[in-house]
Amino acid sequence: MEDASIIPGLEAAGRELFGRGARRVQLKPGHRVFVPGQACSGFIIVKHGAVRVSTVTDTGRELMLYRVGPEETCVLTTACLLSDSGYDAEGIAETETEALVVPKPVFETLLASSAAFRQFVFSSYGGRLRDLIALVQEVSQRHVDRRLARFLAERGAAGPIATTHQEIASELGTAREVVSRLLKQFETEGLVTLERRQIVVSNMAALARLHG
Repeated sequence: MEDASIIPGLEAAGRELFGRGARRVQLKPGHRVFVPGQACSGFIIVKHGAVRVSTVTDTGRELMLYRVGPEETCVLTTACLLSDSGYDAEGIAETETEALVVPKPVFETLLASSAAFRQFVFSSYGGRLRDLIALVQEVSQRHVDRRLARFLAERGAAGPIATTHQEIASELGTAREVVSRLLKQFETEGLVTLERRQIVVSNMAALARLHG
């Protein structure tokens, strides 16, 4: 029942049920955890690693919705379980990932019988929902140059950013050409240095002012 400790304050009966029902899964980078139209069969809690959840816009561009990191749950999976519907986005393991999968019948029993489990589920759900609302507001209101500056400032704090222009475009929900043009502009302004498959932030303070 060691895995049950991931649920704060889970009661003894809930710990026993969780321990018997939850199963560990190991996911390789690039593994598709779920795809649009797939039925949802279990509640997902990531223990280690990360799962990227994204959708495709009407223009054919990929838009990243969120990442599920350690000790986090997938809000889309929760929504599908609660509404008894299928997925309408794609989840892909970005790294070596270990997750717990709670089968739907066990999830429903725990949800009905355990206050601690309900608190865990709906607290995670509410937090992620706020993040998604913020994403919608950001995509609709903020200029792409500001969003790109924030992306570079956040990722560049730890060193060179190993990514492609297309990967950045997918994360920001825009076109690769837009990202490439803005990066060239940033390089001309001395904000970044563009190298092969990586970007080095040259002026973190200026980037922070741009996205602020």
